[in-house]
Amino acid sequence: MEELVPFDDITHLFEDFEHTAWRLETQRGYASDRLSPSWERFQRGEAFGYTPDSSWHANVRAQTKQGKRFERVRLVDNPPTEGQRFLLASGLGNVEAGEDIRNLYRADAERLGLPDYDFWLFDSRTVVRFVIDDQGNTLGVRVLEDPHSVVRACQARDAAWHYAVATAEFQAQVPSTV
Repeated sequence: MEELVPFDDITHLFEDFEHTAWRLETQRGYASDRLSPSWERFQRGEAFGYTPDSSWHANVRAQTKQGKRFERVRLVDNPPTEGQRFLLASGLGNVEAGEDIRNLYRADAERLGLPDYDFWLFDSRTVVRFVIDDQGNTLGVRVLEDPHSVVRACQARDAAWHYAVATAEFQAQVPSTV
């Protein structure tokens, strides 16, 4: 098993990749979201989204202007958890920055045999697999480049991407609870 490293040790990959950065998000909620200033706004039912000066949105814009792609598929329960509803609301800001975010119901993901863990796949050759505790805290990541891990991640990406629905369209299908 590859060494567990802090997430901060791999952040350079979000600038260094050549073509695609693709993510599968499987959690029902993330501790980092609950600590975000946007969480309180979400709790009050306020709108929030694209923030041009955020480091994430600025980097997404810079990379996509170079022709690179940021893509992700988020698994969503039916009905969505509070954390998933937050991601649906915040996802539109990421989309405006240049990400292509799609959503897939968890039951469909299970039928497709998708992994039950989060990962980033960079240029179809580097997998960054998250280790997340039961409270949604990221404990670290494992960087995998062995053929088995990479091929499995590519297969998961292809299956998820084929069936997932664009965020705006998916959000319109999910009843609001706010």
